[in-house]
Amino acid sequence: MKHLFSVKLAMSAALLGFLALGLAPVASASNTTTTTFNVTATVANICSVTATNLAFGTVPATGAQNTSTITVTCTPGDAYSVALSAGDSGVENGRFMKGVTSSNHLSYALTETSYTGANWGTTAGAVAGTGNGAAQPLNVYGTITAAQALAAPVDTYNDTITVTVTY
Repeated sequence: MKHLFSVKLAMSAALLGFLALGLAPVASASNTTTTTFNVTATVANICSVTATNLAFGTVPATGAQNTSTITVTCTPGDAYSVALSAGDSGVENGRFMKGVTSSNHLSYALTETSYTGANWGTTAGAVAGTGNGAAQPLNVYGTITAAQALAAPVDTYNDTITVTVTY
């Protein structure tokens, strides 16, 4: 009987062993393949520009001053220059606004550093800068002298200036 118990025990162990082998994961042969791809980008020199209007309002006999802000945004490290057109006069050092209801003119000046600074034009006086990726404001100082204000007849005057950013 003892022998029968040993045989049963041995058979049970063998059965458990076979079951364990059957339940164990079987290693399967697997293959892999790889490839690569490139990631590229080109950052171009890019600039944008905006400007606020320069409004003198009602000009008293003593003249008037006001400012406009030009905002330049360029790629970091990108050198640029900002030029202002001559407007309707066609002469950078002799800008004038035309009368709305007449052919009269009202002279004015545009400068970069102060109301009495050098003329801001298209070549001489163009303002240089270097982009930093952020908006860079530049002040435009407008002046109508007392002599200019007294010489112009009553009217509403206007002019259009083109801002050119070269980069």
